[in-house]
Amino acid sequence: MIARPDARFVFAHPAHFIALGFGTGLAPVAPGTVGTALAFPIYVLLDAWLEPLTLFAVVAVLFAIGVWACGRTGRDLGVADHSAMNWDEVVAMLLVLLVAPSGWQWWTFAFFAFRFFDVLKPPPIRDVDRALKGGLGVMLDDILAGFFTLLLIAIVKRLFF
Repeated sequence: MIARPDARFVFAHPAHFIALGFGTGLAPVAPGTVGTALAFPIYVLLDAWLEPLTLFAVVAVLFAIGVWACGRTGRDLGVADHSAMNWDEVVAMLLVLLVAPSGWQWWTFAFFAFRFFDVLKPPPIRDVDRALKGGLGVMLDDILAGFFTLLLIAIVKRLFF
């Protein structure tokens, strides 16, 4: 078991590089939050080049790659859902940004709402996190946190705007 991966670990295998968010998972504090923030420049870049449906397909492919990368990296670290693995946050936040209203106010709200759901893990997110292991479990609980975020955005938008 590797308690704290380092740059050498990140570059030892492509799965590590992906699962640790291109190295952002090495952040000494809140690597999940750093991974969530990483989604923003990736989204802006992809959104400038791709139509929404194509971007959704790219996010689906990134999810599938994440299942593989997080499964492999979790095995190599000896911890199925190591805190340094933040690709799950990146992909889930990309999905949120794809669906959420545009504008820095909505994106800021989405960022904090997603972090709230990802950290707190209310049911059924907690249930999925406990029941599913491996790469799919790592990725899926964050997708659920993303759906909760989008649901909250829809409710706030409906009630107040």
